[in-house]
This record gives sequence, structure tokens and C-alpha cells, in this order.
Amino acid sequence: MHTLVVILLVIVSIALIAVVLLQSGKSAGLSGAISGGAETLFGKQKARGIDLILHRITVVLSVLFFLLALAVTYFKI
Repeated sequence: MHTLVVILLVIVSIALIAVVLLQSGKSAGLSGAISGGAETLFGKQKARGIDLILHRITVVLSVLFFLLALAVTYFKI
């Protein structure tokens, strides 16, 4: 059982890294945070299309990663 959970953890880890790298940046560095960052924070721009899908996949994979990491420590004992 421990081996299966570790294999799933590795697969989820690689998928999480890939999905995070596929996401686009929200600002153009420090200058974007100073000048245009407030528009995206307080504006009514919502994520649409592929950005929304990638965000939801990231949330699901991060929850799976957390649960699998706990399962690895539980089955190790």
C-alpha cells in the first residue's frame, strides 16, 4: 500500500509542477505590481478560459498532494 501511495504522490507532484508552469504570470514583475497590479486586484477582471481551468486543476492537485503526503507518513508507520 505504501508503494502505491508513493507512486501516486510522484505522479501528482509532476502533474502539479507541469500545471503551475503552464499558468501565465499575473503581472510583469515589480513594475507591473506597482502600476497595474491594483487593477487586477480590485478590478472586475475574472479568469476565463484556460486560466480558469488551470487554476482549478492546480487547486485539485494541491489538495491531492497534501492528502497523499499525509497518507505516505501514515502508511510508513
